[in-house]
Amino acid sequence: MIKIRKVFLFLLVLTVFTGDWLMANEDAKPISPLASLDLEKMANSRKYWPTKEWQRKKLEEVGIDPVKFSLAMAYTFQKNGKDDERKGVRTDAFVLIKDGYLVYEQYARNFHKERPHLLWSISKSVVNAFYGIAVRKELVTLSDPAYKFFSTLNRSEEHRLITINHFLQMSSGLYWDEGYETSPFKSSVIAMLYTLGSKDMALYAAKNSMLHKPGEGWYYSSGNTNILMAILKNIFKEKYNDFPWVDLFDKLGMKQVTLEKDGSGTFIGSSYIYMRPVDLAKFGFLYLNDGIWNKERILPKGWVQYTTTMAPAYRKSDLSKADKADNYGSHWYINTGIPEKKLNRPWPDAPIDTFHASGHWGQSLFVIPSLDMVIVRLADDREPSFSKKLFLKLILRSLNKKGK
Repeated sequence: MIKIRKVFLFLLVLTVFTGDWLMANEDAKPISPLASLDLEKMANSRKYWPTKEWQRKKLEEVGIDPVKFSLAMAYTFQKNGKDDERKGVRTDAFVLIKDGYLVYEQYARNFHKERPHLLWSISKSVVNAFYGIAVRKELVTLSDPAYKFFSTLNRSEEHRLITINHFLQMSSGLYWDEGYETSPFKSSVIAMLYTLGSKDMALYAAKNSMLHKPGEGWYYSSGNTNILMAILKNIFKEKYNDFPWVDLFDKLGMKQVTLEKDGSGTFIGSSYIYMRPVDLAKFGFLYLNDGIWNKERILPKGWVQYTTTMAPAYRKSDLSKADKADNYGSHWYINTGIPEKKLNRPWPDAPIDTFHASGHWGQSLFVIPSLDMVIVRLADDREPSFSKKLFLKLILRSLNKKGK
């Protein structure tokens, strides 16, 4: 009887924190740093929503010291290399949202407010939202075997064990090399995007062999994300071409959003979404408000907590030096660290609830719910000279007591 009561209490807590849709997901645990924050209450207390456009306030009106903030912008928009040589810090756009208002924006290098920017792998975090929508519509569950929706994965017993959750948490077990420029001849992602796999990226990724059982190891893979996009094509069927706009972009009032497709007609969710910086800020604002927009729940209750819970495979994997700096949830990065492994938080000067969508060559979207803040920086950094850690530190130092 005691054991039964313990199980019942655990299931009750899990339901309260994450919503009924997560009950079937055996890997997720309610340990998100957002668990102590009532984001739904904050969303329901908003005086306005920026669907048409952001309302504005001055920095000092939201508790930001303009002089200290200018130091952050001097670092962000520094000019330390010739532009045609693609060296140094190359910031294209910066947008800051505080307390629901646009308090600062700046553009450079021929970019302006209305010009969409390539998001690179921030696109993966948008795919996370697509799956939140599909889960809310009860079209799929996190525990569903992926091969049910993508027959190429019906190849072996181990392939058939891969779930939707494994793909979202980068723990499918499929072989992949995300080498980019560092190992172009071995890179799976370069082959997928530009050569052998470009006609059907999901098919190319799904044909890879298994390195380990699903959930037993973590490895960042653009192939995982493009398989997820092909699965969505089979889930949404004739609505596939329109659902990103009907169910997400249009509801948030986003303009000029572009999603490129591969040769098979599948959206390239790993890399090729374009947005205006102010619209990317809206996307971050959706997550800051627990997936609610203008009183409507876009993402299911508990989805943002699931997203910001560290992937179990990441926690237990033997990570490379580069991967140790990531802290991965579900297609978003988090800021918790792993104390028992002496793995530090990526941004020690930022609150533990900070989470981040990141893309190649300097794309960043930071969401900090406890400060009611969204930060967008889009760029073309071809060198690793820009420090996100220092960038956040300088911005947060500009907050006075009112802003904290």
